[in-house]
This record gives sequence, structure tokens and C-alpha cells, in this order.
Amino acid sequence: MESNHTIMDIFGTNVFNDKAMRQYLPKSIYHELRKTIDGRKELDPAVADIVASAIRKWAIEKGATHYTHWFQPLTGFTAEKHDSFITPPRADGSVLEEFSGKDLIKGEPDASSFPSGGLRTTFEARGYTTWDCTSPVFIREDAAGPILCIPTAFCSFTGEALDQKTPLLRSMEAVQEQTLRLLRLFGNTTSKKVTPSIGAEQEYFLIDREKYLERKDLIYTGRTLFGAMPPKGQELDDHYFGTIRQRIAAYMKQVNEELWKMGVPAKTQHNEVAPAQHELAPIYAEANVATDHNQIMMQTLKRVASQQGLICLLHEKPFAGVNGSGKHNNWSLTTDDGINLLDPGRRPHENKQFLLILACILKAVDTHADLLRESAANVGNDHRLGAHEAPPAIVSVFLGEQLDEILEQLMSTGNATHSLKGGKLHTGVRTLPDLPKDATDRNRTSPFAFTNNKFEFRMVGSRDSIAPSTVVINTIVAEAFADACDVLEKAEDFDAALQDLMLQYISEHRKIIYGGNGYSEEWLEEAKRRGLPNLPSMVDAIPALVTEKSIRMFERFGVFSEPELHSRAEIKYETYNKALNIEALTMIDMAVKQILPAVIKYTGTLSQIIESLHAIGANADVQTELLTDISSLLSEANGAVKILREVTAEAGTIESNEKRAHFYHDYVLPAMEALRRPVDKMEMLVDKEAWPMPSYGDLMFEV
Repeated sequence: MESNHTIMDIFGTNVFNDKAMRQYLPKSIYHELRKTIDGRKELDPAVADIVASAIRKWAIEKGATHYTHWFQPLTGFTAEKHDSFITPPRADGSVLEEFSGKDLIKGEPDASSFPSGGLRTTFEARGYTTWDCTSPVFIREDAAGPILCIPTAFCSFTGEALDQKTPLLRSMEAVQEQTLRLLRLFGNTTSKKVTPSIGAEQEYFLIDREKYLERKDLIYTGRTLFGAMPPKGQELDDHYFGTIRQRIAAYMKQVNEELWKMGVPAKTQHNEVAPAQHELAPIYAEANVATDHNQIMMQTLKRVASQQGLICLLHEKPFAGVNGSGKHNNWSLTTDDGINLLDPGRRPHENKQFLLILACILKAVDTHADLLRESAANVGNDHRLGAHEAPPAIVSVFLGEQLDEILEQLMSTGNATHSLKGGKLHTGVRTLPDLPKDATDRNRTSPFAFTNNKFEFRMVGSRDSIAPSTVVINTIVAEAFADACDVLEKAEDFDAALQDLMLQYISEHRKIIYGGNGYSEEWLEEAKRRGLPNLPSMVDAIPALVTEKSIRMFERFGVFSEPELHSRAEIKYETYNKALNIEALTMIDMAVKQILPAVIKYTGTLSQIIESLHAIGANADVQTELLTDISSLLSEANGAVKILREVTAEAGTIESNEKRAHFYHDYVLPAMEALRRPVDKMEMLVDKEAWPMPSYGDLMFEV
């Protein structure tokens, strides 16, 4: 961004947003399209043609020659196929630039080439992408030039969702319908739409590209499979919120400019806890748009890094021994007339609507704690959750002192009469003003924490889409609201029924509330006593997708069919297996081709030195002891390679994806750890010049 340009000058300039629609569309067409975007009318093909023509004109004026249906298959990444605006050559050899309503609305990627969990086979190839008009079309500028990106959903020929967006849109409709039912009970007849809003904080690591290219584990798996800790890690807490280094500041500046042009409201940036770790957070947006924005953000972080000689690592645990990365999914419900339904107000003890919503959310999270945990399950997150840097794998809810006390009043007397006030924070310094203080503290160990006017789900992995967790939150809340409305809509005495229902929900589900240290051993025992599920690994969590209660709930609200749920479980098992297989094979490859040969060569040099010292009668005790230690570790590592090779090969013989995943977890992972231990110890003994790859210190501190 040039010095004479402000954020306001460039924000949204590459988005076909409401401002652009008003400029490029006839007034009547604009209003028709707005009806479709607002969910009041299906898109008329005639309207689509005019909209497509306007979008083409807008995009070409910005230099675009190609467009793509930009979608989010179940690979964990986004997908796109670029088509030019060019038409077949005319008789005189000239061409035209065209883009029809059909081009805008529909595309046909090969559905059998993306993960489908058995929903599609190789010979059943047809799939469709369809324009999601609720998420604005945008232009991405990269080495290919300006590309017109059309956010789309992706479904199979037979209608099953093969992407992240389709179930997200379904869940948004479900929670809107049930929330409006609840609002009508409290006399709200003005709100016509309810939207889940999301603000997704994104953590990431930056390392030097040249050093990255010397690490096969980072290239193939996104994390370091070997690596001894340097003398200094994060123990001094000096990186967190520290001064941003100039190279990183230049990177962040370009990232912000790129994101702002594409309408992503990047707001907060800072150094995170671990060396070389950083965070970027946007302003909240509607859940569907926020999900697209987060995908754009991850792509931009990686693309800009490569342009500046850096690599952005989005793996949840790229380095052992320091904090890993996640993203916090800040979720709330907002009406079209500006009401945040999770805002307790100034006197929350009197806010019956808020207290019912709160009680319903407690019920939702308690009933489906296993499913909520599963929504954040991936291979990398297994290394992070509960590791004193992220929430534990046990789902609980933190409410804070103010709401805790209100619920306690309700349970003890049946009525809440007062709310804790925040008061003033006195610094004790005359020149510093007294500050208004919130009524409650925060709890960073809580997986699902109430923070003023939203819930913060802190378990999501840094490279994951926020869609799965948002789908689960939307749907479980929709179910709880629906159950409450089923009771209250039939009540003869609404106030009495409301009071009874709130007390029932709080009494039955208060076990999910916990405000203590989620990292402690005491909490593990207490959670077990309360009967809360503890699902420490991805393979433990996947079955939550296909329990009877999950299937019943998702089908009730049309978010997933039973075949779609089973397909996603199958994909997750398959993904786990492939990821662990790649990691195991990478470890073997690095050990056999790089590490062991380098260490053998070094021990040979040591042996020659020892022989030379003996020949002249000099003392070689230090060299001999070092050689003995390294040789012992070398032998241990060689044996561990053999075992890892054997168990990895055995895993490949297991036909069932579920059984194979458990085998990888129970046997291959321990074998990988058994190989890493002696290798990391050898790294601390072998001459740095002889070690075949950059160390942790090189990677994390030399950026």
C-alpha cells in the first residue's frame, strides 16, 4: 500500500461487493439479486446472465483473463480450475470475451478425484460446483495475474455434499429457523434473519525458505520429525507480543494489503508464544463469509511468504518442545436488526431470553461434547491438544464468575436477583486512569469459553477449515433451541414453563461447566467422575460422527444424511492413515539416507582422530567416550529404523481404514518416537557441521 493510500482506499477493491453491485448492475437486477442473497428468492436464470455480464466487465477492467469456481473439497485445502473468458475463434480469426449466467452458476469438476468416503467411485465421475451468492466474488492477484474467484459449493451428481461449504450453509439455515422460533416466544416479531457470526484467529510459523528446503520432513509432512531443542526456547516469554522484527513486519504489511483488497478485515497481528510464531485475527463476519475469509487468509499467508523468501507453516505442531498453532473460533448469533443474542446486557440476571439461550447452549455442548471434540480432530492436533498450550481434549464450558453466580442463584433459590459488577481497576499510579473492569476473568485452558458476548471454541487446528466446528456448533444449538421451543410453544403458563425448563437444563448439564485449570491432573480425574468424554486422539474422536444421536440430530435438521456422515468418518480414517504413513516413510528415508550416513561418517572421523592420538601417545579418553556414546545411539537408531519399517509395512496390509488407523496410532506412532529419541540425542553430540540438516535453532531463531 503506497503512502498516499489508506486502508479505506484499498479495502474491498477486489471484491464484487454491494458497492460494486450497485455500480455495475441495473437497479432492478440489483434488488432481485439482493433478494436471493438474503434468502428470499431463488436466482432467476435471466438475472444470473445479467449479473454474470456485469461481473465479467468488472473483472476484465481489473485485468482478469480467467475465472475459477473456488471450492472447498474434503482434502483440507481449496480447489480451483481456471477458464479464460475467451470464446471459440470466429470466421475472421478474432475472439470475444464471454461469461454467461451458466458459467457463473455451475461448474463440473471430477467428483471421483476428490475424497468422497465411498460416495463416488472412479467411474462415477460427475460432480457440480454451484455459485454461493452469499459469499462475494473476488479477484486474487498472483503470478497467474488477476483471477476471478467465484465461491461455490461442491456436490456429487446424486446430491451428496462433497465439501465444507454445503453443510455449513445447511447448518446456518437450521440455527436461523430454530432461533427465530425462540425469539418469537419472547415477543420479537421484527427480526427476520439470524446469522451465526465467526471471528477466526489464525496462528502460524514463519521460517527461512532456504533452510526449509533442507528439511525433507517439513517439505513432505509440514512438521519436523527430528530435532533437538536449542538452548533457548520460549521459556523467557520474550517473543509473545514482542517487537516484530523488520523482515516479519514487511511480510505482515504485504499480507494485510493483499487481504484488505480481497475484503478480508485483517485486524490484529502480533508475535505469539513460540519463537518464529505469529498470529493474525480478522474482524468477525457471517459464518459462511468468515470461513471463506479464513481460507483466503491461509492461502495468502503461504503465498506472500514464498514471495519474500519465507515459508509459512500452518501445521499444528511444526516443532516439538514449543507451543503449536491453532485457531480460535469465536461464535455468536446476531439478528438482521443488530441484536447480539449472546450479549448478557447490563443486568443479565433479569435477561430471561439470554439465560434460556445460555441454558440451551450448556445442554447442546454437554449432550454433544464428543462431537464437538471430533470437529477439531486432525493428525496434527493430536500433538497439541492438552499440551499446556491449547485446551485439553476434554470439552468443558467456562462461563466466568458473573454467570456462574447467576446460575448458582437459580439452582439454590429458583430465582436470580442480582449480577456481579465489574467495578474499577486501580493501578496505584496517579498519572494512570482507573479502568473499567470486566465482571469476570478469562480462562485460556477452557475449550469452550464465554467471553463477554460470544463463545470461543479454542480447539480448532491451525490448518483446518473452521467450517466443521461451526457446522457442529450451529446444529447442536439448533437442536437445543428446537427442543426448548417444542416445550414452551405448548405451555399454558409461559413464564412458569420457562423457569422450569431453565432449571432443568442447568441442573442436568451443569457438569459441563468448569472454571479451573484444564491442564491439571486433578481435572482429568474430576472430568472422569463427572462422566465427560476424554478423547485424546483423532482415532478416538472419529466415531462421534456416526453415533446414533449424531445421525439423528444431523438428519433432523437436514445438515448431513447418514451416508454423508459415514463417508466423512471414512475420509478421516483414510486421511489419518495416509498422513502417518507419509510421516513414517519420511522418517525412514531421512534416517537411512541422511542421518545415519552422516553420523557414520562422523564416527569414522572420530575413530581416525583416536588412532592418531594413540599413535603419538596422547590421551584420547574424551574422544573415545564421545565415540562410544554416539555409536550406542547409532545402533539404537538403526534398530528403531528396522522396527519402524516393519510396523509401517504391516499397517499397509490392514484392509479396514478404521482398524488401520488404530494400528498406526498404537504401533507406528510409538515406533516413530522410538526412532526420534536416539536421533535427537545424536544431534546434541555430533559436530554441527556434520549434521545433515538445519537445527531447531537455525529454523526458529534465524528468520
